[in-house]
Amino acid sequence: MVATKLQMEAWSRLCSKDQLDLLDSIDELRSQGINQYVSLPQIIVCGDQSAGKSSVLEAISGVSFPVKSNLCTRFPTELVLRRTPMVSSNVSIVPHASRNESERASLADFNKTLEGLDGLVRVIEDAKVVMGIHTHGKTFSNDLLRIEVTGPDRPHLTIVDLPGLIHSATNNKASEQVDDVDLIKDIVGEYMAESRSVILAVISAKNDLANQIVLKMAREADPSGNRTMGIITKPDDLIPGSRREQFYASLTQNQEVEFRLGWHVLKNMDSDKGLFTLANRNAEEEEFFSQGIWQNLPANLLGIFELRTRLSKVLMRQIAYELPSVIKELESKLKACREQLDKMGQPRTTTDEQRLYLVKVSQSFQTLTKASVDGIYTDVFFEDAESDRGYCQRIRAVIQMLNHRFAKDVEERGQYRQIVDHRLKDTEETSSDKIKRITRTDFINYAQKLMLRTRGRELPGTFSPMIVTDLFQEQCRPWKAILRDHVQNVGAAARELLSLVCAHIADETACQSLLREIVNPAMDRIMMDLQAKADELLLPHNNGHPITYNHYFTETLQKVRDERSLSKVRSALAKWLRVNEHELDDNFSLDGVFNMGGLIEELTAHTEPDMDRFAASEALDCMMAYYKVAMKRFTDDVAVEVVEIKLIQALSEIFSPLAVCSMTPELVGRIAGESEESRHKRDQLNKQLEVLIKGSDFCKRFVGMKLARGNGMVARGHVDADLGKVEETAPSVKEDCLSVCMDTVPVSDDTFDADAPMPSSPITEESVPCDVPPSMEEWPTGTSDTPLYTALSKSTKLKKKRRGTQPKG
Repeated sequence: MVATKLQMEAWSRLCSKDQLDLLDSIDELRSQGINQYVSLPQIIVCGDQSAGKSSVLEAISGVSFPVKSNLCTRFPTELVLRRTPMVSSNVSIVPHASRNESERASLADFNKTLEGLDGLVRVIEDAKVVMGIHTHGKTFSNDLLRIEVTGPDRPHLTIVDLPGLIHSATNNKASEQVDDVDLIKDIVGEYMAESRSVILAVISAKNDLANQIVLKMAREADPSGNRTMGIITKPDDLIPGSRREQFYASLTQNQEVEFRLGWHVLKNMDSDKGLFTLANRNAEEEEFFSQGIWQNLPANLLGIFELRTRLSKVLMRQIAYELPSVIKELESKLKACREQLDKMGQPRTTTDEQRLYLVKVSQSFQTLTKASVDGIYTDVFFEDAESDRGYCQRIRAVIQMLNHRFAKDVEERGQYRQIVDHRLKDTEETSSDKIKRITRTDFINYAQKLMLRTRGRELPGTFSPMIVTDLFQEQCRPWKAILRDHVQNVGAAARELLSLVCAHIADETACQSLLREIVNPAMDRIMMDLQAKADELLLPHNNGHPITYNHYFTETLQKVRDERSLSKVRSALAKWLRVNEHELDDNFSLDGVFNMGGLIEELTAHTEPDMDRFAASEALDCMMAYYKVAMKRFTDDVAVEVVEIKLIQALSEIFSPLAVCSMTPELVGRIAGESEESRHKRDQLNKQLEVLIKGSDFCKRFVGMKLARGNGMVARGHVDADLGKVEETAPSVKEDCLSVCMDTVPVSDDTFDADAPMPSSPITEESVPCDVPPSMEEWPTGTSDTPLYTALSKSTKLKKKRRGTQPKG
């Protein structure tokens, strides 16, 4: 194993001490598993199988790995490179989140440290065995292999190499390979989807560009191309002077497929020729790019030394740009983690600890339920009122709405018979109508028939009070079903509130126990009382006789009679004057001589010859007037005596500190006792809290840090630890940081200030597309008949506004 001597003077100028501390801190956080909770800026190497990814990684790292043409990366590999006086290496495994606890523990135990680089390959092979590759029928794994290499001639860089993308199964183990294809796509897609990852999309000039699916996946993960850099390998396989070579030279200058970070070309080491040393590889590359079409391209786009410089600057700028959002996410996760631990409380192993926990929970329970009942929604428990959850938390608002709906339902659907102006046709009534619509004439006929069948000792032309009772009890028959629905609705609203309160104040296990042992039984008792009170209020209306001393009854009755008398007068007057009733408005006038005696006689001739019909009409008027009085009293009584007194006022007393003090030890243990699962969750949350706190402290140290020339500045944010928020002090901070990152840096032969080529504006879907030049379609495409442009998304085919201009850094 040979280490290549790097140009350390250039690296020293590139990375300041603060920058190195920042890189080390990010890697330290990643090694502690913080990326399980918050994604961190990183560079990932992606490409099709055999595109030369591992050779790119080897050239960047300066560490020679044995490469066989028939092998490929079998798992994500994170390579951490740091410059130190002593040469050492460490190999560890970061288990994937999909692993179970025992597997995670076994994988995490794998940690091998070497004083030098000898034996690194053997340790890597041992790691494969631990991951289960080959031994358990697995050929690929989504666990992360972390290799830390230090030495006096290493660059300061962290890169993740991903398994190569496979197009399809090719042998008799097709089903297994299909699984591998899907697994690798999932692994690569998962890393690409991280918005803070810089994507190095490696393509081979040896293969048809249209068939290299890494570009399509990169476009799907990064549509604007802002965080993607293309790497072209194996340029020596191109025929000198060919159109294909011209195309890749144009691609290198960001003129065919445009990425914000541009393109770079590397010549891979040819292992078939036995050139196994990195020194030979670098010499071969330098000689290759000094001739032919490549010598005319900007030097900062060619070769491994320039790529190391570009990648270090890109990584540093990505960290600088993303650090404020990382801090904000860390604070958000910290807040959520602390809230979960607060819910769980202190460890509860003894009865006293469990009872103390329940006392605190009961205090919170009473506070929140009372606030919800009183309509004071200032606690953090109450979420956005526009959301369904936030609305359910506001029980007073919910009850107000339900009571209004109940009153409206009683008013609109509470009458068994509803008087209408005209008899409905058969087509107007449906079988779903529960209200019988009837004209007043038909209703009088019904009342008269009922009165004749229940006649007592009343005189002709009068009616018995019992007929009013019979008519009213039948008329209010729908109230029972409406009241039953209302009781169920308010009960369900109360249960939903209590469930949300318990979920907020207690951990999941304690919440379920609290609902099962205390809340639900108490609500069952309350609902029984609620229904009993509802039946009590309904009883006098269904079985008693009408009683009221409300003057509204007589006023309503008189009003009905006056309106009927007025209608008869208008009808008689219109008939006498021989005009339509609607003409008798306030401005009506008529000239002539009239017989006033005849008019008076017509107006007073209202005697009903049928005394029974007259009595039925009077009884109907009395019933309808009393119905209005009873309906208003009924709706108010339900709102106050049923809903408010029996339900709402009882909610906060369901679970109180006094009740906790009188609980038996067995009940306390069933509610507050911790299960093994709960204790494990507490341990996990404590570990997460420790990692997140350390991560937050690490990152805050570097806010506002000045980076080396051309690398920009870490965006400064306002960190409020108490509120768990990070707010930018000025909206333009990130934009300024990004603009610094994107400034043009002149190309020079003796400096390392050149950076990745960047176009004047990012690629977007609104960019103007152009057709593929006819000449391009004629270029050789290997064995594929697929046109070049079909493999690229629409956003990659852009008109180039500034061909031949100096790329931006």
